[in-house]
Amino acid sequence: MKIFATVLLLMLAALVPARAQDRAWVQIEAHPTLAEAEARARAYAGVFPNVGAYRIASGWYSIAIGPYGDDEAQAALRRMRGERLIPGDSFVSDGADFRERVWPAGAAAMTPAPEVPEPGAEETAAAPPAPVEETAAEARRSERALDRKARALLQTALQWEGHYTQAIDAAFGPGTRRAMAEWQAAQGYEPTGILTTRQRAELLAAYRAEIGRLGMQAIEERKAGIRIKMPLGLVAFDRYEPPFVHYEARGDSGVRTLLISQRGDQATLYGLYDIMQTLEIVPLNGTRERDARSFTLAGRNARIQSYTHARLVAGAIKGFTLVWPADEDEKLMMRAAMMMRDSLESVPNAALDETLGEATDEQRANMLSGLEIRQPETTHSGFFVDAAGAVLTTETGLTDCQRITIGHDVEVTLAARDPALGLAVLTPAITLAPIEFARFQSRVPRLRSDVAVAGFSYGEVLDLPVLTHGTLADLKGLDGEQNVARLEIEALPGDTGGPVMDGAGGVLGVLLAPDEGPRQLPHSVRYAADVTAVGAFLSGAGIDMRTAETEGAMPPAQLTRRAADMTVPVSCWN
Repeated sequence: MKIFATVLLLMLAALVPARAQDRAWVQIEAHPTLAEAEARARAYAGVFPNVGAYRIASGWYSIAIGPYGDDEAQAALRRMRGERLIPGDSFVSDGADFRERVWPAGAAAMTPAPEVPEPGAEETAAAPPAPVEETAAEARRSERALDRKARALLQTALQWEGHYTQAIDAAFGPGTRRAMAEWQAAQGYEPTGILTTRQRAELLAAYRAEIGRLGMQAIEERKAGIRIKMPLGLVAFDRYEPPFVHYEARGDSGVRTLLISQRGDQATLYGLYDIMQTLEIVPLNGTRERDARSFTLAGRNARIQSYTHARLVAGAIKGFTLVWPADEDEKLMMRAAMMMRDSLESVPNAALDETLGEATDEQRANMLSGLEIRQPETTHSGFFVDAAGAVLTTETGLTDCQRITIGHDVEVTLAARDPALGLAVLTPAITLAPIEFARFQSRVPRLRSDVAVAGFSYGEVLDLPVLTHGTLADLKGLDGEQNVARLEIEALPGDTGGPVMDGAGGVLGVLLAPDEGPRQLPHSVRYAADVTAVGAFLSGAGIDMRTAETEGAMPPAQLTRRAADMTVPVSCWN
């Protein structure tokens, strides 16, 4: 009955024609699209007859009740909030931010607008005066009328804007005053440290607009054992693929989120730290931080930005990744990431079951739990030539690489190259101690003898090199070229740069890249730089070539092991 009486009073008040000085509205919601605003306004119109939707300066749409006189608006706000008929953060607005009334249709005449001069009036007639801003004393008086919730909301909005960094305590001490002054200065106002009614409305409208777009909501993901605030205006739950809960983009937002949940210890945390950096959703350029209990990864490339945070809590790793398009508002998305980080809470004794979820048709070897693993632009082969880990390979494409690695993640530098031979030496950024390095055959090899090339024929799909067997066809090229040997072998592009070995495991040369000229040789014809040419190149690079001892033919398993111990994938990253 009390709610009915309140609604009746408001309906009767709405039937009284607004006076010319009635320039106050109770602003209750803001939405990013006209469709949402119309739907919400229509819902409120079932209770209040004086509801309107307005396009505001930010491009969003405000829902407001009114107009009223100033005192009437404040009284209406108190009544409606007290009866819980409107959101608790509703406020009184003077309509200065309204640009056009968009609902109900045909009500544009009620939109706040300058008066139109009478016909015949002078063209120089003065524009209507702008609303008078509050004085500092008036601003203090209106501020004192704010309840605790409203004061805390202002601090939250100032914090959102990056000006307030202390606790939300609803007390306007020196920190809050300093934040208010900073905000005023940033908006071009006099930095008094006391917000006027209009400034408070502007600050809160901007905050609500951004929060409304993100749709930040607190959730509890029970299977993952995580409580967190999520941007549900931009993402929606999609699937479980342990250790991740996938939230895909809502509409065309382009935003994705992962929740991370896995049982484990510090070693598991460190392993996850390494694995996350191999994923496409974590760009290489960005911050990398790790301590004993947590890690943070931030990255950006031309397509995306992302922020990842995970921590070890009571035998489980809990965290999240937020991914957004590179052209998205970075400031807004980083605020969302910080809200997620600050609200992240682990539910005790709960983590994703490793068997949860179903396998999909899109599974591939270069995916991890439904996520693309970062792939190099090209991968060919190389092999260790000294005890310090120097690698001999072909220079094909390496001069255009932003980053070169051997193995899966050891970065190397292009230390020497011979464009005429097509060879290159790579030196590792860290100290290595290879199990095996090349032993070069000093004797002249026998024509038509068996040879084998060790190489990563399929890039980094396989962890070990493939041995491809063939025949030594000649000790020179088809046109009589010196310093090369001709092979008959069915090698693949990924084998280029790998060692050519005889049956005793001695290295006879380096498999060269196929000729890209107008004359194309049969696929089974390949050239190798011979020992003489390789020795001269390595000597010029300051590397002493180790000579093979006289040995008989190796068993196939032993030859395979020697090849695996010294051959590495050489990857180019861009």
